[in-house]
Amino acid sequence: MKVLVTGGCGFVGSHVCEYYLKKGDNVVALDNMTKYELLRTGYNTELARSYNRNLLRDMGAITLKADVRDSSILSEISNLDFIVHTAAQPAVTISIEDPKLDISSNILGTFNVLELARNLKIPIVSCATIHVYGNKINDELVESESRYCFQYLDISEERRTGEGTLTPLHASKISADLYVKTYIDTYGIEAASFRLTGLYGERQLGGEDHGWVANFAIRTLLGEPINIYGTGKQVRDILYVKDLCEAFDAFYKTRKSGIYNIGSGYLNSISLIECIGLIEKITGLKPKVNYLDGRKGDLRYFVCDTEKAKQELKWNAKTHPEEGITNLINWIKDNLNLFKI
Repeated sequence: MKVLVTGGCGFVGSHVCEYYLKKGDNVVALDNMTKYELLRTGYNTELARSYNRNLLRDMGAITLKADVRDSSILSEISNLDFIVHTAAQPAVTISIEDPKLDISSNILGTFNVLELARNLKIPIVSCATIHVYGNKINDELVESESRYCFQYLDISEERRTGEGTLTPLHASKISADLYVKTYIDTYGIEAASFRLTGLYGERQLGGEDHGWVANFAIRTLLGEPINIYGTGKQVRDILYVKDLCEAFDAFYKTRKSGIYNIGSGYLNSISLIECIGLIEKITGLKPKVNYLDGRKGDLRYFVCDTEKAKQELKWNAKTHPEEGITNLINWIKDNLNLFKI
């Protein structure tokens, strides 16, 4: 089949492209190749941004430099079988600084790809986030020595969205998530919105704004201090990117439209402090940690109840954090030239 992956040269998108290329499918990786996030990291921006594109070209993908906000470009694409929409503005910090960028990327961009799927009558998965729930959960937490704890352990799709103190990212992601449901209900398209937890894996060029697991590993290997905003007890059921690729394909195979929490569950949950400890265990290196004031809009705890995805999509995460983070660390060691701080 022929698959369009928006944000195809990014972290998640590149893995989706690789997944389908290895299955023998035709892949179009659409990406605007923005350097907005990378310029804030201090990494080797030009080399890092072109890494995934060059890799995908060598694997046989068609790479198209274009922006999902430009509907005229999307309207020229045809003969597709499936769309995986990963292009987004993903960071709370950037959404506060530039709400126009956030709205246009996350709402208009999602609308445009939904229209493409509707016109071509093909299935689509769109990447949402657990941030759609807001951060009122923070009021229900207690603290242990190394993490925040929640009485219900995991959280299902039935929980209300948009609760607590909201930022532009919350608003744009809730809107995009709602548009997917709207297109399912109104136009009958085969679509899913995946509310994703913290993602990690090889080729994640994580910085302080987004991609904290990779950021911690990169800075540890470079001997640079790690900045933690808040107590470090924030918890996520982090999800290995290759498990996520299987979730996308599970939707394509089952065509069970709807909203899904996609994470790795309570047994794979980890706090920021615990993650740093695991990186120290794997690398033998102990980083310096600076504790700074917490950030506006931070969600201190989220663990996905993935029962709906298990029942409807026949999918569940397989990778334990120690295995996945070891793979990430090995990739960083092989590509330290990308991370010259």
